[in-house]
Amino acid sequence: MQRRSQTAVLAAASLLLAAGCSSGGAQPEKSGASADATAKSPGAAAPASPGTKPSPSVPPAKGSVKVTDTLTTGLKSPWGVAPLPGGDLLVASRDTGDIVRVAADGKKTLLGSVPGVEPGGEGGLLGLAVSADFGADHLVYAYFTTATDNRIARMIYEEKRPQGIQLGQPDTILKGIPKGQIHNGGRIAFGPDKMLYAGTGETGDTGLSQDKESLGGKILRMTPEGEPAHGNPSADSVVYDYGHRNVQGLAWDGEKRLWASEFGQDRWDELNLIEPGKNYGWPEVEGKAEGDAAGSGFVDPVAQWKTAEASPSGLAYAKGSLWMAGLRGERLWRIALNGTKPAGAPQAFLKGEYGRLRTVVPTGDGGLWLVTSNTDGRGDVRKGDDRILRLKVS
Repeated sequence: MQRRSQTAVLAAASLLLAAGCSSGGAQPEKSGASADATAKSPGAAAPASPGTKPSPSVPPAKGSVKVTDTLTTGLKSPWGVAPLPGGDLLVASRDTGDIVRVAADGKKTLLGSVPGVEPGGEGGLLGLAVSADFGADHLVYAYFTTATDNRIARMIYEEKRPQGIQLGQPDTILKGIPKGQIHNGGRIAFGPDKMLYAGTGETGDTGLSQDKESLGGKILRMTPEGEPAHGNPSADSVVYDYGHRNVQGLAWDGEKRLWASEFGQDRWDELNLIEPGKNYGWPEVEGKAEGDAAGSGFVDPVAQWKTAEASPSGLAYAKGSLWMAGLRGERLWRIALNGTKPAGAPQAFLKGEYGRLRTVVPTGDGGLWLVTSNTDGRGDVRKGDDRILRLKVS
């Protein structure tokens, strides 16, 4: 973990910027110490461990999905998506390293390219998130692959600058996440506690998942500056849990419980309820523990799918349900929740209609944005790919 000395400069620039603004933002993927303690954010306490409390209002076992609009087309290898406070979307291109802004009318504006991105295999420019205080600091966070590692950096977004040069220089807040041709993880999101969470992969080196000293095969939790957040299992580590193969989706439900979607290998893809310090089993188990592994302390997934039916990527929460995008499965899964358990059998929607599905995020009004992933070299490209669809769901 390292912060760069540029952080102080970046923070000062953020204050100046805020002061100037008005007060009124191939094969399918196998599912198969800070240098400046005085600048360290104390962080928020870790979320409470999930209980068995049922949801205030249990959604019906059967739901529905309707595509109401195509927001935009012609995206190239889209991966991460970050909604801005005003409803526009920032979209990362895995293979070009570009970030574009998509407005409500579908118009695309190039913010710029993230320097240092080295795409290859499943690596490149991956997850995006905007600061929990974006209205004041205008910071965009990105998870990306370089020549040596995966890392997380933040950049000031200066909207008034010309297209293509609206991103400031990256300030790396965390580096040293293992990289590989496969299993780079990449999803990042700010939680209800305003801490930054990141899902990582084990890059095909399965031993990393059980190694608590490695950042691979984990969910990480850190302050906006990249420091270990208060309440983490180890005070000097950003590691929040371990035993994952390739975490691709992160979402919080109405009770602020953290859920994650994960690629399995040959048998089972997983939806996991995340608790700090817990071991989710990979590579000792895939899916629910059986035989000698049962009762060994590994946390079983809440739901699992055959790899051909899912190969899950993005995850979102809306209308009392979790919604999980499938790549190889080419469908959107709905998992209605009753507390920490499914309220019924998972439902599949849009099977094969739009190809591979990469990212799903809430629209803010109870609906969903759904992003396809057919131009990443592993899908069948259709006219207009890739696209963002607006969904009405129940």
